[in-house]
Amino acid sequence: MNSDLSQLEKKIGYAFQDRDLLLNALTHTSFANEHKSKKIKDNERLEFLGDAVLEMVSSEFLYTQMNHMQEGDMTKLRASLVCEPTLAMDARQIGLDEFIYLGKGEEATGGRKRDSIVSDAFEALIGAIFLDGGIEKVKEFILQFALNDIEHKRLFYDSKTILQERIDMVKLGNLSYEIVDESGPDHNKTYKAVVKLDESVIGEGMGHTKKAAEQQAAYSALKLFNQRS
Repeated sequence: MNSDLSQLEKKIGYAFQDRDLLLNALTHTSFANEHKSKKIKDNERLEFLGDAVLEMVSSEFLYTQMNHMQEGDMTKLRASLVCEPTLAMDARQIGLDEFIYLGKGEEATGGRKRDSIVSDAFEALIGAIFLDGGIEKVKEFILQFALNDIEHKRLFYDSKTILQERIDMVKLGNLSYEIVDESGPDHNKTYKAVVKLDESVIGEGMGHTKKAAEQQAAYSALKLFNQRS
């Protein structure tokens, strides 16, 4: 846990006028529940606001920047940019996970590594910047930290579908996925998956759900294909 919030402000290039908004954005429900006597607010309301702001800004961005993209394709691309794993990745790139206030129990059970908690804090931060600095400031933040590296994020989000399409296109063989290992307690398991082309392993990945592990395995296979092509 890093309590020097000025470091976070420096990373994101935005200094809060109302530091309480930043503190609120970083406060998980577990921390608020452990400090009820201090009437500390959790970040759920800010997350709700940030989710709406993010959807509006990302929709406007795709509408104006992707001139030839049809509505259905824009919807899929927006989903890849604002889904939980992608937002958690965005959050970790600015080190946001280090600044989240967690309750002792949540901290002890690996809450800081959970995509759901980290992505929620990212959305809450968006809500806080919107309230503190207005729409232009929050647009700057979203464009820099959420609407960047779009092709990579699209590939990351939909790796299994894209990999299947590529295999079908060249008729290389049959794809299959297998969970080969799992570790950790029931509430915080980590799974290891491999993706096979016929009997050959072409990618592997780790995740806190079987689906996430398979997606990561497909992503690693796609990266390998891209390097060879």
